[in-house]
Amino acid sequence: MHHHGYLWVGPKERFDNEALRRPPHPEPPPAPVAHEDVKTEQLLKRYREVAAEFPTSDLPPIETAYWLIKPRSLVRGSWDEAKEAAAWIGERLAEYAPRFASERDRDTTRLAQVANATAERLESGTDVSLGFYLERPTYLSLAVVACSPNRARTSCAWRRGGGPQQGPAADPPETGRGGGGHGRSFRTAGRVGAGASRPAGSGWGRAR
Repeated sequence: MHHHGYLWVGPKERFDNEALRRPPHPEPPPAPVAHEDVKTEQLLKRYREVAAEFPTSDLPPIETAYWLIKPRSLVRGSWDEAKEAAAWIGERLAEYAPRFASERDRDTTRLAQVANATAERLESGTDVSLGFYLERPTYLSLAVVACSPNRARTSCAWRRGGGPQQGPAADPPETGRGGGGHGRSFRTAGRVGAGASRPAGSGWGRAR
């Protein structure tokens, strides 16, 4: 088993665009039966947009294991040992702590506890997802995903070519790129999120 790290910083409003953070339903909505069926046509169009954008979108997926199907360029680091991945999380927490909107989240003792809890979860094979408000409306999402195997996904970012990069990659500029645990991610500030797995294909998205 190895682990991949992800980091995303961007507007909270964009993070809340759940239509692009969920995989599309395995089956598309039915085609319109008449030209005047505008609502169905809009729904089908939206489905196609989400189906095309979800695999390449840099937004953190709601089911964090779906990071593994995203482009390799979004991986910020890869490690064979869980403790190394947890250390990367700890470093990122220390780096961004001065910008945390909540004074409670900036507490160094609490951050150390979060890092320790991250290490324990990763050692057990569970993915980890964290979220923090920075200067509003900016939001930070961090994730480490177990790979080969993952409890929820079998795909690996590195099987599409090349091998795992040891250690962290350079962090991205704040353009909303980067960023993401197995199962449901609780992204309230500073919590380590992992829970029951959500089924793939949780919706078609809303017609716009």
